[in-house]
Amino acid sequence: MNERGGVNGSEQVPQLVTLHVWRIPRTAVGRALLRMARDPRRLRALPGVRFGKLLGTGTGTGFGPGDADPTRWAALTVWDSPVAATRFADSPVGRAWSDIATAGVRLDLRPLSSRGEWSGRRPFGEPTGGRVTGPVLALTRARLRPTRALTFWRAVPPVAAALHAAPGLLARFGVGEAPLGWQGTVSVWRDPADLVGFAYRHPQHRAAITRTETARWYAEELFARFEVRDVIGDRTVLGWVDGDPAKGGRA
Repeated sequence: MNERGGVNGSEQVPQLVTLHVWRIPRTAVGRALLRMARDPRRLRALPGVRFGKLLGTGTGTGFGPGDADPTRWAALTVWDSPVAATRFADSPVGRAWSDIATAGVRLDLRPLSSRGEWSGRRPFGEPTGGRVTGPVLALTRARLRPTRALTFWRAVPPVAAALHAAPGLLARFGVGEAPLGWQGTVSVWRDPADLVGFAYRHPQHRAAITRTETARWYAEELFARFEVRDVIGDRTVLGWVDGDPAKGGRA
């Protein structure tokens, strides 16, 4: 059993996960890179933080190595409690990123399902779902096997093209802890039915799922889904393409 009450790397299902995303000017890219070097440990050391990752992002058009967007950065944080999360904006990490950002947005998330590991942990526990009538967010994260990376990148374009045209898609972009080898995606959907329709019924995505099992692309992988409980800030930072507000959203 670990310090959070889980076993075999699993943890208790958190009440709240936040995704902060910031847009910065190109003149601040150097400062953002400095923050990426300094802030990961500072984020994890904040009171109430159970798990935290600072992430670079991609444009979402291709999800490949050339897709990086140096003007957008993100922080995914798992909190002990919603009260702890309210202190992030005034923390050294939160202030540092706000100081260089021209716009920002925060998504408040509740885990619905999670499979796999991230850095040897299961940060979202083993959630059991629940009824959701509004937007949902899908997160994928993987560490590629170096010997499988080329075949993986060749398989990405058809899926990326299909995702772009998927019904109910509100936003999508790539995320990663490093430019190569550590890759992931974030996508926001109008409701769970739209997400399920793409994930399990679209032929390109189904083919990719099948190949994942046989090609052994990943040394470590995690797939998680969340209810979007609130969207606070400027949704255009996410590339949000629909004007309908998220449930409870104040953006």
